[in-house]
Amino acid sequence: MEINKTLEGNTLTIALTEKLDTTSAPVLEQELNSSLDGVENLIFDFSNLAYLSSAGLRILLNAQKIMAKKGKMVIKHPNDVIMSVFEMTGFSTILTIEE
Repeated sequence: MEINKTLEGNTLTIALTEKLDTTSAPVLEQELNSSLDGVENLIFDFSNLAYLSSAGLRILLNAQKIMAKKGKMVIKHPNDVIMSVFEMTGFSTILTIEE
């Protein structure tokens, strides 16, 4: 997985590629822990993310909890496979998702 971050003002966009799974989730968690100071808007760009595991869902849920206290979080451009994961797990009702 590659993590591409763009910070514009108080908006952080994180574009992920390939897989967010048990191997890559801890890497993303470390990035988030070191990157969210002063961030009020967190955008995940899933345009190039092909796979999302339960470990990835946990990271997203934790990020959502953090951002709910200081701003908002949006997931953009998930593919059909990832949308299915969100719908089957109920995350589609918890997260703000823009297709």
